Amino acid sequence: MEATAVFVDGNISIPTGIVGAEDSDNITITAKAIAEIKRIREQNNIPETYGLRMGVRGGGCSGFSYALGFDAEPRANDIVLDADGLRVFIDPKSMFYLMGVTLDFSDGLMGRGFTFKNPNATRTCGCGSSFAA
Repeated sequence: MEATAVFVDGNISIPTGIVGAEDSDNITITAKAIAEIKRIREQNNIPETYGLRMGVRGGGCSGFSYALGFDAEPRANDIVLDADGLRVFIDPKSMFYLMGVTLDFSDGLMGRGFTFKNPNATRTCGCGSSFAA
């Protein structure tokens, strides 16, 4: 299943394509995050045809942790989203936890890295890389 992004307030809002999903279930990737992902891809000579894999895996101090990486192609049953020319691959199990999430990039005094704002999280850890749902 493939969905195309919509620009909202300078960020990319991507309909999940899930039947019954509401606008609040869209995945949002900020312009800063997309720029950083493209910079990382270029800096590491990763072909533009590769997609960003967003996922959730068991582990971390709160129960689940986020995963980001690059894949050449989507896997069977992946949900494929388009964010300003950047393909995003999400497996169906992870999508359950990522609906409504905002992926951002922070580069400030408190550190540099990707951050997830997840409305499904009932608890997060201090480092911000794991959550409970």
